[in-house]
Amino acid sequence: MLGLDPDPADLWTGAEEIPDGLTPREAAGRAVLAHCRSLIDATAHACVAIKPQLARFEVLGAAGWATLAEVIAHAQQAGLLVIADGKRGDIDVTAGAYAGALFAGIDTPYGHVQGLGADMVTVNPLMGADAIEPFVRAARQTGAGVLVLVRTSNPGASDFEDLELVGSGTLWERIAEMVDELGRANVGEQGLSDVGAVVGATVPAHLARARELMSSATFLLPGVGAQGGRIEDLAPAFEPGRAGGLVTASRSIAAAHRTAGGEPAAAARAEAERLREAAWTLSDRIVRAG
Repeated sequence: MLGLDPDPADLWTGAEEIPDGLTPREAAGRAVLAHCRSLIDATAHACVAIKPQLARFEVLGAAGWATLAEVIAHAQQAGLLVIADGKRGDIDVTAGAYAGALFAGIDTPYGHVQGLGADMVTVNPLMGADAIEPFVRAARQTGAGVLVLVRTSNPGASDFEDLELVGSGTLWERIAEMVDELGRANVGEQGLSDVGAVVGATVPAHLARARELMSSATFLLPGVGAQGGRIEDLAPAFEPGRAGGLVTASRSIAAAHRTAGGEPAAAARAEAERLREAAWTLSDRIVRAG
């Protein structure tokens, strides 16, 4: 999966000539759009989805949101799914508004306001199940899905997620149990539910326990590449089948030309193909063994 974390100060050069007369936000939005389109075009054949980091677009204001919508449309035209990575989570009314913005939109007295049309979104469970349920309801109305932060890939994850709860394991294990509970109502023919989990690839020792607690959840696996995670260590994610694990990489693909040399698009294509082959080989071995 292709992660999109575009930094206006670190884009592929020569992607597009930016015309004069634009505001800084508009010019940055045009440059980011050209970069993301080029990155998608180079790697779409080796990916199943894009995962745009919403903050990278929102920081550009209205121009950034418009850019994000165009990036999503371009990815969908290439046959890719879209995972909106915003890690939202709030009281139910606000969560419903977030869900509308990311999925199908909302109906107003003035007509329907279209949302981004994402296929999956990441959500933060810290405020509890009632902060997640509006996302699950909205997702089910459009056949989409939700990915709950369970055990994340960042170094500070252990500050809270690994804390022991009295009589019930760690905090992340309790969140995993909640994910399983929320997903039981909608398990598809392939044995996967529409409520999945973000489980970082940087601490693969947790994966077996995570799969034990969430047998039907799709795992989004960030941290491969620049953060040090290795696909070879992710076997438990694929126990339900190939769709059980979604390996995502951002910087290691977009910046592959810096280590491999050559033209950015060609280097990104080669790195995406390498990751796809590694994930396919691992998942195939797990599926055959099962």
